[in-house]
Amino acid sequence: MSSYSAHELYLELLKKTILNEIYIDLEGADPHNRREGLDWPVIGHSMIGRHRMENLQQCMASVIANNVPGDFIETGVWRGGACIFMRGFLKAYGITNRQVWVADSFEGLPEPDIQNYPQDIGSALHTVSQLEVSLENVQENFAKYDLLDEQVRFLQGWFKDTLPTAPIQQIAVARLDGDMYSSTMDSLRNLYPKVSPGGYIIIDDYGVLATCAAAVTDYRNEFGITDPIIPIDSTGVYWRKTR
Repeated sequence: MSSYSAHELYLELLKKTILNEIYIDLEGADPHNRREGLDWPVIGHSMIGRHRMENLQQCMASVIANNVPGDFIETGVWRGGACIFMRGFLKAYGITNRQVWVADSFEGLPEPDIQNYPQDIGSALHTVSQLEVSLENVQENFAKYDLLDEQVRFLQGWFKDTLPTAPIQQIAVARLDGDMYSSTMDSLRNLYPKVSPGGYIIIDDYGVLATCAAAVTDYRNEFGITDPIIPIDSTGVYWRKTR
């Protein structure tokens, strides 16, 4: 018999559904790749895989247990799955004093801004149509889980335009999935100062995209951040902000 509580059972089912682990055979997908976040689900609402989804839950549970103030945010949301899980987590535990911020252009990635970010030269991510998921589509996905409500806030537009003026006071968990140097750096510059001590910064593509890793390295070096970077899987990493 399962020893899960009702809250844990709900969140486990939510993860399985968002990742489409339950009907993965209908996609003909490899369960290993799904766990590692190495495929793009045909049906599922997130491509981050089981390990990175578990990490997100652990970070949220940690800030709640330790009373770390702030909201949750993801920059670069695709179909919204990770943010849906964030809202489901708050719902499961009856937490009403935190917001989930859903930041995306909702029209794919930007063209490289070589003048300001020469590190992105050669990037063709803006041509990948599979990354273009509309705001309406993401909102519909939230609604399918009965999780579209006033605790979910959408920031539509390029990060360089939306994040500097976003009305976010404090952040407890920031999950950055911008892929490019520019998107990662724009997210770090505008959000990291708002992350509370004890909060978490998660970088989705650190292990596979050199541009993303370079932005993280440059930002950390610029501001003398020495908190250890911890691997999640072959792709994602995170660290806990100590000051």
